[in-house]
Parts: sequence; C-alpha cells; structure tokens
Amino acid sequence: MKFSARNSFKGTVKKIVPGSVNTEVTIEVAPGVEIISIITKTSAEKLGLAEGKEVYAAIKSSDVMVAVDH
Repeated sequence: MKFSARNSFKGTVKKIVPGSVNTEVTIEVAPGVEIISIITKTSAEKLGLAEGKEVYAAIKSSDVMVAVDH
C-alpha cells in the first residue's frame, strides 16, 4: 500500500463512536498517542472498522498550525 500523503501512521482502532451520518474513530498510534478522525458512516462500514483492528491514519494537509503557551 502506498500513500500520496507524507504523514501516515500505523495504529490500532481504540474507539468507534457511530453517528447518523459520520463516525468518530480513535486510533492509537503509540502508547498514549491517539489520532481522532471523523469519517462517513458509510466509509467506516466499508472498511469494516472495529475496535482492535489495525489501520493506517494518513494525514494530508496543506496547512498545519502550531501553537505554544506563554
């Protein structure tokens, strides 16, 4: 599998919160490090997502904001 996105992380589905249109998927990519994605309910079903399943989080963005506390 190859991605055009430069940032992809292999992880495990930790939590799934289905909604009427979208599904929130929490992916643990390292101990204590999680990525949360909102995808369509249809996509979640087509991918057969379930807690414990290994997946990839591919992040493609032209802008990434960085902030700090003073």
